Amino acid sequence: MFLTAGPDLHFTIEDEVAEGDKVVTRYTTRGTHLGPFMGIPPTGKHITVTGIVIARFAHGKEVEEWANGDDLGLLQQLGVVPAMG
Repeated sequence: MFLTAGPDLHFTIEDEVAEGDKVVTRYTTRGTHLGPFMGIPPTGKHITVTGIVIARFAHGKEVEEWANGDDLGLLQQLGVVPAMG
């Protein structure tokens, strides 16, 4: 779904911290909205979205993950939700 909407998506890991059985990754995603995304027709707009993922590992494998991305910011950049101010 994401690569259809933004075939030029690029992910940058800004920070990554590991402690115990958890790894925290702060990332930035950049791309251009060139295809449909969740019913939103292509806008041609360049987007930048940030987020944080916390993953828990056991026996060398990821067993849980919690993710938080700036979905509101994405929808505002696409013009679906008005920006405040």
